[in-house]
Amino acid sequence: MASLFTRIVQGEIPCYKVAEDENFLAFLDIAPLVKGHTLVIPKKEVDYIFDLDDATYSGLAIFAKQVAKAIDKVIPSKRVGMAVVGLEVPHVHIHLVPLQTMSDLDFTRPKLQLAKEEMESIAAAINKAYI
Repeated sequence: MASLFTRIVQGEIPCYKVAEDENFLAFLDIAPLVKGHTLVIPKKEVDYIFDLDDATYSGLAIFAKQVAKAIDKVIPSKRVGMAVVGLEVPHVHIHLVPLQTMSDLDFTRPKLQLAKEEMESIAAAINKAYI
């Protein structure tokens, strides 16, 4: 059965797309820790990041770096943090989180609930900065 993220890649489930190329996709987390919290995934479904082949692993890192730079241009923060947890969805994903403090990267704290219009606006702004 395809993972939730594979279904997003295939267009079966909508997302707030931030950036995309032939191998990778970045979209806003629908339960963000902070505004601009973005997920970066390979389009190829692999569960564990260290099971990625070297080319996909390095390509994912480079793609995530480019997306993080776009987030940094749009969302006020001290820096963009990166986390790979991999327990929530069985598909490799990197969390890019704009940080003001270390607690912004605490996955146990309550998540934000943003309106669809705000999510669309954030995604569009990051996408514009990415291009």
